[in-house]
Amino acid sequence: MTVNDQVLSYPIPNDAALDPPAEWAELRARCPVAHVTLPSGDGATLLTRYEDVKQVLADPRFTRQLNAPDAARLSADGGGVFSSEMATIIPDSGEEHQHWRRLVGKWFTAKRMNAMRPAMIRIAEDLIDDMVKRGAPGDLRASLGFPLPVYVICDMLGVPAADRDRFSYWSDTLLNLTRYGKDEIEAAQGEFFQYMSDLVARKRAEPGDDLLSELIAVGGPEDGGLSDIQILVTGMALLVAGHETTANMIGKMVSMLLADRSRWERLLADPSLIRTTVEESLRFDANSGFGLPRYLNAETEVSGTVLPRGTTVVCSMAAANRDETAFENAAEMDLTRSPNPHLAFGSGAHSCLGQALARTELQVVLEVLLRRLPTLELAVPVEELERVEGLAVGGLREVPVRW
Repeated sequence: MTVNDQVLSYPIPNDAALDPPAEWAELRARCPVAHVTLPSGDGATLLTRYEDVKQVLADPRFTRQLNAPDAARLSADGGGVFSSEMATIIPDSGEEHQHWRRLVGKWFTAKRMNAMRPAMIRIAEDLIDDMVKRGAPGDLRASLGFPLPVYVICDMLGVPAADRDRFSYWSDTLLNLTRYGKDEIEAAQGEFFQYMSDLVARKRAEPGDDLLSELIAVGGPEDGGLSDIQILVTGMALLVAGHETTANMIGKMVSMLLADRSRWERLLADPSLIRTTVEESLRFDANSGFGLPRYLNAETEVSGTVLPRGTTVVCSMAAANRDETAFENAAEMDLTRSPNPHLAFGSGAHSCLGQALARTELQVVLEVLLRRLPTLELAVPVEELERVEGLAVGGLREVPVRW
């Protein structure tokens, strides 16, 4: 039976930690607009071609109104992926959304990232020191990948260092698709909401040099700023979006480079390739999770297929990033690939706000690891790496390494 004749379960089951499911190539070639069944049992439409995904992400008719009555539920209990009710507090389209992006985006410029780089390097070095002290083999995901992005984003939000580690569980539950029950997700969301509410109140009383204090200083909606609830949810959204995705990408990127030792050796010989290597790792990532769901508010045609109003579309950026029509030798990891117009951060008006932050963190991790642990290698065969299931963002359960 071919992909044309069946309705696939989505996400597509795949045992290989770093390789794409075989179905991607077949879908791109023969069924680029495919019917799939989501974990909730609801039906959706999956896009896997580069041009189609790029078109949909830039088209305002494909909205983020995933709480519409006829939108597909992503998971059985409707929870996870940072609940739709919360997501509606931040304007998700039009001029209001662009205004929000402009206010928050001032904290994610390349200039600010360069200013933060020395602090990121110190965090990475301290975490690697701790891993080395504990002795080999170590778990790179738990020792470096998971804590580094949360420490960085907590610093940006002005979260006290002592509270950093509480955020990993909250991140986990908010991005969940299947692992936690609805009650547990709602309880975690309530705790997180209360924490952020208290934090915003503290920042209003005692401002600091951080994103929340700066958003408060702009004033309320009548002054061109955000309401307290919008500031609070912005803080939550940035933490969830900025933590789990980068934490998992650090582990996957290092695993890809160590899976074929010649890649690591090439970087050791020429660290000037770090920037293009980060971009190629983002493109080559075959385990990036769910993809971007969109809800269609008007009948539209994609790749010659008419999609009725009310269709829920899932854009698989990871499948699109392996499209041979967009990337020469797409199945090869080329550390020198440039230009590299991958879709890992989305495209259009909703492309990832924190992409400069993610890129800087990934570059810093490589820079510090190459310098501090040049003999780094995987402590298990690549076939034994396990995917993390149940997260909207794909990752590896652990990344065992020695040096």
